Amino acid sequence: MHTPAFFPKTGFSAAAARTVGIARLGLSACLVVGLAGCSVPGPDDAPGGIHDPYEETNRNNHELNRALDRGLIRPAGKGYASTVPAPVVETLSNFGSNLSLPGTVVNNLLQGDLGGALQNTYRFAFNTVFGIGGLGDPAGDFGITEVETDFGATLNVWGVPEGAYVELPILGPSTERDAVGRVVDLFTNPLSYTLPKPEKYYGTVANAASKLGDRGRYSDTVDSVLYESVDSYSQSRSMYLQNRRFELGSDDDDAYLDEYDDPYDEIYDDPYSE
Repeated sequence: MHTPAFFPKTGFSAAAARTVGIARLGLSACLVVGLAGCSVPGPDDAPGGIHDPYEETNRNNHELNRALDRGLIRPAGKGYASTVPAPVVETLSNFGSNLSLPGTVVNNLLQGDLGGALQNTYRFAFNTVFGIGGLGDPAGDFGITEVETDFGATLNVWGVPEGAYVELPILGPSTERDAVGRVVDLFTNPLSYTLPKPEKYYGTVANAASKLGDRGRYSDTVDSVLYESVDSYSQSRSMYLQNRRFELGSDDDDAYLDEYDDPYDEIYDDPYSE
């Protein structure tokens, strides 16, 4: 049986081990550069409150992101969602998610989560073989779901503080810790070192298309935050921090901000599920 070009020729476990070794050698330098400037809330700040010393810069970036969304991302997302059939959107999402899994496994290992690493490895192998390279999700049909994580979560496990809230140009809401995590995640996927060009970029393109599709599918909800809120910056900030802290399993009661109701509750109800 012929193996598609995007399958790695090197064993996944060997590639993952090599990537973990590279990560361990380089992470110290990265953390010193990236985290030395993390702004930790002072003693007068609430433990689970909003620490935003860069608010003026963040608001400027927020307005830039709103302009990009209004002029480019929003119309492109709505066009994508209205013209591309739902099965094709789901297939691209499956494909991109599957190719991202090896990087997730690396973070599972760095966090000491061997169970999550094994489950994600098995999901990747199962969907790659039986899902035609990840175009389908037969593993999900058998209850083998992804144990989601990223390097920002890895830093959290290692005890790195959240730092200040930041809104990044194009990328949107984040924290200092998660901003460093996003950079490191660019280099933790073993497939980026084993796949040839252009196959190594397929996952990135598929994930970008999936994000664009999400912008179109949930347009009304996102628009209500960005364009109908009294203060879209404050609402986006509160929503991001609340959801991110929940994802990381915060047990701090103050972490669940009640300054705003979460406007994205219905985002998690997939309109294609029925």
